Amino acid sequence: VIGVGDMAGDVFGNGMLMSEHICLTAAFNHLHIFIDPNPDSAESFKERQRLFQTPGTGWDDYNSKLISSGGGLFSRAAKSIKISAEMKQRFQISADQLTPNDLINALLKAPVDLIWNGGIGTYIKGSSESHAEVGDKANDSLRVNGQELRCKVLGEGGNLGVTQLGRIEFCLQGGRCNTDFIDNAAGVDCSDHEVNIKILLDEVVRNGDLTQKQRNNLLEKMTDTVAELVLKNNYKQTQAISLAEEEALPRIGEYRRFIDQMVSSGRLSRTLEFIPKDDQIAERRLQGKSLTRPELSVLISYAKVELKAALADETLTNDPYMAKAVESAFPDQLRKKYREQIYNHRLRKEIVATQIANDMINHMGINFSHRMMESTGSSAVDVAKAYITVRDIYKMHEFYAAVEELDLQVSAELQHRLLTKMMRRVRRATRWFLRNRRGLLSPELEVSAFMVPVQTFLEKMPEVISGTPGEAWKAERDELVAQGVPESLADQAALPTILYTPINIVEASRATGVDPMRIAEVYFSLGNELGLQWFANQISDVNVDTYWQAMAREAFMDDLESQMRTLASAIIRLATEGADQQELSIETTLQTWMIQQELLINRWRSMTSELQSASGADYAMFSVALRELLDLAQASQHCTLGEDGALSCPT
Repeated sequence: VIGVGDMAGDVFGNGMLMSEHICLTAAFNHLHIFIDPNPDSAESFKERQRLFQTPGTGWDDYNSKLISSGGGLFSRAAKSIKISAEMKQRFQISADQLTPNDLINALLKAPVDLIWNGGIGTYIKGSSESHAEVGDKANDSLRVNGQELRCKVLGEGGNLGVTQLGRIEFCLQGGRCNTDFIDNAAGVDCSDHEVNIKILLDEVVRNGDLTQKQRNNLLEKMTDTVAELVLKNNYKQTQAISLAEEEALPRIGEYRRFIDQMVSSGRLSRTLEFIPKDDQIAERRLQGKSLTRPELSVLISYAKVELKAALADETLTNDPYMAKAVESAFPDQLRKKYREQIYNHRLRKEIVATQIANDMINHMGINFSHRMMESTGSSAVDVAKAYITVRDIYKMHEFYAAVEELDLQVSAELQHRLLTKMMRRVRRATRWFLRNRRGLLSPELEVSAFMVPVQTFLEKMPEVISGTPGEAWKAERDELVAQGVPESLADQAALPTILYTPINIVEASRATGVDPMRIAEVYFSLGNELGLQWFANQISDVNVDTYWQAMAREAFMDDLESQMRTLASAIIRLATEGADQQELSIETTLQTWMIQQELLINRWRSMTSELQSASGADYAMFSVALRELLDLAQASQHCTLGEDGALSCPT
C-alpha cells in the first residue's frame, strides 16, 4: 500500500487501521516521505495504532527501528533523496537519487496493490487535462496521469485527490476505483441518520416522554448501531456498482438509453459529469469495454436522486405496506420503543421514498426502474410496489445476506453470479406482476397470497425438477457446492430463473385449486416433451443490439410463459375431471392429450427443428414459432373428457 496523508488524520489514520495485514510501503504528506520497503505487518500495525491514538503526532514520531532496511523518513524540503537498493526493487525505480517531488511521482506510478488517498491535494489527472485545469498548482510537479498508475486499486478517503477523467482513464486500462463521493459516502449517510433520529427524539422530548439528558444518553448509546446501518448502506452501494460493472457490457444498450433519457430530461449533463457520448460508448463496445466504475458511480447517484423524487408520492408513501420502509432508517432500539412516533415523523414521506429507492437500486441495478417503466408502461410508483411485493415473496434480503456471509470464503465473481441469478428471478417476477395486475396491485394482499406457497414450492422444487431442467439444476448445484457454497443455498441458487417460475406455477395453482407441486410436474413434463426449456434458452440468450430487440425478447418470454401456464392449466383440468372416474395420472393425461393434439404438436416440433438447424436465431422465427404454440394452447383450452374417459380436442 502507498498512502497519502497524516497518520493521525481521521481519513488516512482510520483507513490504515482497518486491517493488521496492511503492508504500508510508502506514504507522504506536506512535510515528509515515509518509506518502508519490506514492512513487518504486525509490528507496523501496532505502531500506526499508537500514533493514531496519540494526539499531535506526525511521521517524525514513527519508531525508526521498525522501518525495514533501505527505508526511512525523508524531508520534502531536502534537495535530493538517495534511492536504496530496496526502494529500487520495491517501487521499480532505476534512478540513484531523486528530488522529493520526483520520488513521490515515482511512488504514485509504482506497481502496488493499493494507493490510498487520505490527504489534501489532487495527485492524479487525465492525460487530456492540463495542470491548470486541475486547479492545484502546488502539486503540479508531482502529479501523474491515470494511465500511468500501476496499482490495482485506488481508494479515495480524501476529496479531490483524483480528477474524474483520471479515474476513468485508470479504469479503462484495468484499474479499479469508484469516486471520492462514493468512497466517502459514509459521512453524508451518517449525517442523514443523525438528522432523522434527532428530529424524532426532539419531538419525543417536546411531548414530555423523554428528558434532554435521556435523549443525549440514548444518542450516545446508539453510536455503534448507527455506524452499522451506515456501513451496511455503503457496502450495498459499492456492491451495486460492482454488479453494474459486470452487466455494463452485455447491457450497454440499456445503459445508453438510460443516459440519453436522463440527459434529455435535463437531469444529467454529460459534459459536467464526463459521461461518454453514444459514439464513444459504441467505440468502447468494439474494444470489449463499457462504462467504468467512476462513470457508474455517477449514474447510480443520479438514478437514486431521480427515483427518490418520483417515489415521494402519497399513493406510495400512504400505502401501509410500503410505508413500513420508514422503519429501516432507524436503529432497532428506536423501532421498538418509538414505533408510533417513527410513523408520524415529519419527514416520513421523504424517508420512505429514500429507503425504497435505495433498496431498489442497490439490489436490482441502476436502470431497473427505468427499464421496467419502458417495457411495461408502468409508473415508477407501480414498479416500486411490484418490486417490494416480489422482494418479500422471494425473501430476497435473506438470500442476499446468505451470499454476503460468503465474503472472503468464495470468489467475488461467484457471489456476483449468485446475486445476478436472484436479480434475474426478481426482475422476471416484477414484470409479471406489472403485466398481470396493472394498476390494481396491492403489495400486502399479494405477499399474503403468494409468499407462503412460493417459499414452500421453492423448498420442495428440487424434489420434482426433472428432465433437462433437472439435469441442469443438478450440474450447477454440484458445481456451486464444490466451490464452497452451502448446500441449502446452492439448491435454491441453481433453480431455473425462466419458464419454471414459482409465481407462474402458484398462480396456476390458485386458478385450478391444485397443489403447486402437481402443477410443477405438468410444467416439467410439458417442457421435456415439447422442448420448451431449450426454446426458452434460445430466447434468453439471443443477442440484442437495439432497444426494440430487447423489448421483443422480453415480449417473447412473456408470451412463452403465458402459453406454458395455459397449457399446464388445461392438462391439470383434464386430469382433475377424470379423477373421479378413473384416477387419471398426469402422465396418462399428458400422453392422451399429445395423441389428440398430434397435428399441432408436430407443427410445433417441426418449427423448433427449423430453429435448431438454423445458423443463427432470428426474431421472426421466434415470432412464428410462438404463434404455433399459441394455437396449441388455445386448442387445448377446449379439450374435453368424455364419460368413457376418452379425450377429445379440436384440431
